[in-house]
Amino acid sequence: MPGKQTPATSSAPVMRRFGRLTTTRKRRQVGIFRRPRDASAVTPPAISEFWEWWAQARPTIEASLAAGPDTPVADSSGSAAHLDAPEADHVADLDLPDLDAADLDAPEPGPPGGGLSAETMEELSRRVHKIHPGLLWEIGGAEDRAPFLTVTGGGNPELRGITERWVRAAPSGAAAAGWVFHPARQPDPEMLNQDLILGDHEFDLEYVRLGMRADADRARVHLTAYHPDFLFVAEEQRIQVALNVLHWALGEDDVARWVGEVSIATEAPIDALPPSMLPSVIEQIAEPFAEPAWLTGEGRTPRGHPARLGARFPLHRQDYPLCDLHVAISVPYANSNPDRLPVEPSSSALRAFEKKLTRLGDRAVLAVRETGDGLRVFHLYVDPDSGVISELDQLAAGWPEGKARVASTSDPGWKALAPYQP
Repeated sequence: MPGKQTPATSSAPVMRRFGRLTTTRKRRQVGIFRRPRDASAVTPPAISEFWEWWAQARPTIEASLAAGPDTPVADSSGSAAHLDAPEADHVADLDLPDLDAADLDAPEPGPPGGGLSAETMEELSRRVHKIHPGLLWEIGGAEDRAPFLTVTGGGNPELRGITERWVRAAPSGAAAAGWVFHPARQPDPEMLNQDLILGDHEFDLEYVRLGMRADADRARVHLTAYHPDFLFVAEEQRIQVALNVLHWALGEDDVARWVGEVSIATEAPIDALPPSMLPSVIEQIAEPFAEPAWLTGEGRTPRGHPARLGARFPLHRQDYPLCDLHVAISVPYANSNPDRLPVEPSSSALRAFEKKLTRLGDRAVLAVRETGDGLRVFHLYVDPDSGVISELDQLAAGWPEGKARVASTSDPGWKALAPYQP
C-alpha cells in the first residue's frame, strides 16, 4: 500500500491520498470529479435527494469508517482516507501554469475492506455529481472530533453558492446524529507537520517555507512557496504542494479572500516563514478592513462627460455565498450641474435610495455605483431565492425623478466586478 505510517505519537493517524500523492493523518475519504469550464446553476431537487439518501446511507457509512482497513496502517490508526488534489486555476491569482483536473491522476482505490466500500464511494460520488459535476467531496473524522462531510467546489467561486445551499439543507440538531457539514475545505494545521507523497517523491512539509509580501492596496498577501526538494520534482508536484499547504494553513475560503499571487521558488526566499505563520499575517492584513470601505475614482462617460465611481473594497464572494445574481439598477436624476453630475435635491434623494439598498442584510450586497450623464447605476449581488428582487422592483418603481430600471443576470462567479477591482 503506497502510504506511510505516522509516528506513534500522532493521535488517530490515517492515510490520505491525492491522486498519486499520499500522506498520513486523520480518517478521511474523498471523491474527485472533472470540473467543466462553465459552471451551471444547481438543480434544487438534487440537493433534497442527496439528503434523503444520506439519512438512509449514514449508518452504513459510519460502520465502514469505524471498521477501517485491514492493513498495517489500519493496525495503528483504524481508518483510511482519500483526497483529490486541488486545481491551480481556482486558487487565488496563481502565478503558475494552468493545471486542469484532467492532468491529475485519479485517486487510487483504497485497500480492500478499508474505509468506505467501493459501492458506497460510487454512490456518494454519483449523488454529489448529480448536484453539480464540478463538486468534490470529503468525509472523515477522528477520535477527538465529530465526523464531518465536506462538499466543495475546490475554490471555484461559481460553485460556492451551490455548496452553501447544500449545507443549509443539511440535517441539524438530533437529525444530524453528531455529524458536521461544511461547504468548503476547513483549515487543517496538523497536516503541515506531516509527510506528503506525490508519485515517487516524499515531501516533509515541515521544510516548506513561504515568502510573504503584504499588498495593502489590494488587501492581499502575495506568496512564494519553497521546499528544498522543488529542485528535484516536476512543476505539477510543486504546484500541488503549494496549493495543499495553503488550504491546510488557511482553509479554502480564506485562501480565496486574502491570498493574491502565488509563485514557486527553488531557492529559499529572504525572510521566509513556515506556513503555520500565514494565519497571523492574514489577520494583520484583514484587520483594517473589519468595517466596509469604499474606493472612489473619476473617469469619463462614453459621451466624454465626467464620471464618478465607487466600489466596495474588499468585497469577498465567500461572505455572500448565496448571492449569485448580478442586479443593475439604473436610476436617472433630474438635477445636475453642467458636467451632468447630480446636485441637490437629487444628491440627497440618491443617498436615501442607496441607504435602502444597504438595509437588505445578507440577501443582497451593494458592490459598485457609477454616476454620470444624468444616471446612477447601482450594481448589487443578490440571493435569487430570497424574494429580494421584488423588493428592488418596488423600490425602483417608487423613484420620483424618472423611470428607474432593474436588470439582472446570473453571475455566480462575480465576473462583472473584475473591471472594478484594484
